[in-house]
Amino acid sequence: MLLQDKHIAIIGGGPGGLTLARLLKQQGLQVKVYERDADRNVRQQGSTLDLHEGTGLKALEVAGLLEEFKKHYRPGADKMKIINSQMEVLLNDHAAATNENFGHEHFRPEIDRGPLRDLLIASLEEDDIVWNAKFKEMKPAGTGWELSFDNGSSAYADLVIASDGANSKVRKYLTDIPAIYSGVTAIEVNIYNAEKNAPALWQLASGGKLFALENGKTIFFGPKADGTLSFLIGLKVSEEWLAKSNIDFNDKSQVALWFQQEFADWSSEWQSLFTTDEIWIMPRPMYHYPTDQNWESLANLTMIGDAAHRIPPYAGEGANQALADALELYEALCLGQFETIQQAIASFELKMRARMIEITAETLQNTAVMHTPDNLQFLLNFFNG
Repeated sequence: MLLQDKHIAIIGGGPGGLTLARLLKQQGLQVKVYERDADRNVRQQGSTLDLHEGTGLKALEVAGLLEEFKKHYRPGADKMKIINSQMEVLLNDHAAATNENFGHEHFRPEIDRGPLRDLLIASLEEDDIVWNAKFKEMKPAGTGWELSFDNGSSAYADLVIASDGANSKVRKYLTDIPAIYSGVTAIEVNIYNAEKNAPALWQLASGGKLFALENGKTIFFGPKADGTLSFLIGLKVSEEWLAKSNIDFNDKSQVALWFQQEFADWSSEWQSLFTTDEIWIMPRPMYHYPTDQNWESLANLTMIGDAAHRIPPYAGEGANQALADALELYEALCLGQFETIQQAIASFELKMRARMIEITAETLQNTAVMHTPDNLQFLLNFFNG
């Protein structure tokens, strides 16, 4: 086995990194996941994910976790409504019958990020994850790397796998290809205890997805099982907009005033989004890596997920592609197809980059059309076939 007696470090404990750790541990390999969070409970996890056949669900199946996933996914959370700026419901598929289920190519079961992360963590041994290990730097050491973390600790690894997200600090050791601004900036918001703090929209969502859009603006909602209403406000703006706006996104009142002005032609009912203090707000300019990116493969370093191919969220592919990466890297390294680690990594990276050409193009097309003046009609046409 290529990785026998090798020390493997996965930087980042998101879905991709944890799934890869699970797959490698099934082969009896020495794996550590280094996660910046102080512990598993320190941070609220993000929005609901829909996992796809052939990528996310396939990776969980090979990892022996599909039955556990079935215990925690949210039936009905894939239902949706489309509304306009005046909160008029234009499409509602909640009552539509569906024959799709596990094994169907179009079935996309939803799961909240927290439960998905929890089941992945539970599939590992307690000491497989090193918490409070925020990556600082790494230096060549023999044929591997000496890793340093902000807490002053260090570790050696023969193989490092960057799974540290869109703002990866490990990626630069492999390539300096910069990310490209997509033309859209989103404001991510979580309203906690939304049944009390945003009752009208909580009820309107009915436990499923809620797409509100018109005239180039979007608000996409995803209720979570814990009572949180997560949503993204999307705008087509310049890359400099965030810096020039002078909005303090830690100040809810400033965000509420901006929203009132920016969405002045939308129903006044939308202002209820910012009446509660049980709220979390974060601006997120949307970037992607070029579809023709390339780099020289190494024998001791590779990357998966957003670290390798970040994309906007408007096609629901980010987590699925990260899980596909985890599965394909595991297969390249562990199924005996290659004579050296470098050959295995080179094959994986070539396959990953090729796969992401179409996925990135599709995502960018969705991102663009969702933020054009006729975005509402586009989405209605899409779901109406």
